[in-house]
Amino acid sequence: MDTGGGFGGSPKHDLRSQRSPLRDGFSSGKSAQRSAFDNNYMTMRSVFLVGAIAFVVAGSVVAKENAGVGGAEENVRAVQSKLADEGCYFGEIDGAYSSDFSTALSRYQIRNGLSITGQLDAETSKALNAKPAIAPSTATTEQSSETWRQLRKHERRKSTKARQSEPAPTETSSPADNETPPTGTDTPIQTTPVEARSSAESTQPASAPPVAATAGEFSTDRLRDYVAAFVLAGLDKSVGAEAEFFADRVDYYDQGVMDREKIRQDLKRYDERWPERHFWVAGKVSVEPQSEKRVRVTFPLGFKLRNGNKQSSGKVNKTLVVEPAGDDLQIVAVNEHKAG
Repeated sequence: MDTGGGFGGSPKHDLRSQRSPLRDGFSSGKSAQRSAFDNNYMTMRSVFLVGAIAFVVAGSVVAKENAGVGGAEENVRAVQSKLADEGCYFGEIDGAYSSDFSTALSRYQIRNGLSITGQLDAETSKALNAKPAIAPSTATTEQSSETWRQLRKHERRKSTKARQSEPAPTETSSPADNETPPTGTDTPIQTTPVEARSSAESTQPASAPPVAATAGEFSTDRLRDYVAAFVLAGLDKSVGAEAEFFADRVDYYDQGVMDREKIRQDLKRYDERWPERHFWVAGKVSVEPQSEKRVRVTFPLGFKLRNGNKQSSGKVNKTLVVEPAGDDLQIVAVNEHKAG
């Protein structure tokens, strides 16, 4: 009997090759689930990888910034130490760009014929074998004013190294009669031969009554700081700041006797004419006594002035006649002549 190949012969259809619709549906669903899982896994892996890269990059940036800050502090600390050795810096060796540090830079600049900026600029950093480091712009204006005010005040302080090297105080007493008056640390006054006074120096301004001067008030170190303060005030963003250095009435260049307010207005006109200015003391500061209560301070002043395309540069011999006014000093006459 013909079985139609259903049992004895080779089957007409291989049952194993036949697919059930239910099984096909189950297989398709499982494949779709696996595909979705693979896609989710790859997506999560990509997100994780991107996050890891971002974390590494951020960490690298922070590390570089920290290294930069640390390097800047080390640079300032090294300069502070050098300035302390030069007798210009009296603060802590802490790497901070403070007004004390700017004041010390100004002292160093005037002593070495550098542009008086109160900043660790390219010129000054080269002289100190250091890297340039300018104070943050947000604090520059305020710090500049504080710098020249400190120089003008001339606080007589000892450097950190000098204080550290001092022996600890001991409780000893000695008779008052045997006490020796303390000596100042300022450089003694250096004088030059007396010359005939010009009309600028012979004028008697109507200012606050001067007091008798002491050696400390007219020491070379104090007068040098005073000159640096006066020059730096001329760069202050507060136009006319250097007017604070003048007495109530001053023999002012070739314009005769002027009061402080007229001088302030003249300084404002000068700022409008030359908004960009650079000054430096281009030589020795000479001090010549005029009387018991007045000295004549002369110094060569280098300058570079600019207003757009217009510019001027050169050197003049500047003369200030200074007298004590309470705990401060004041200028009673000022003049200048072109250096030969």
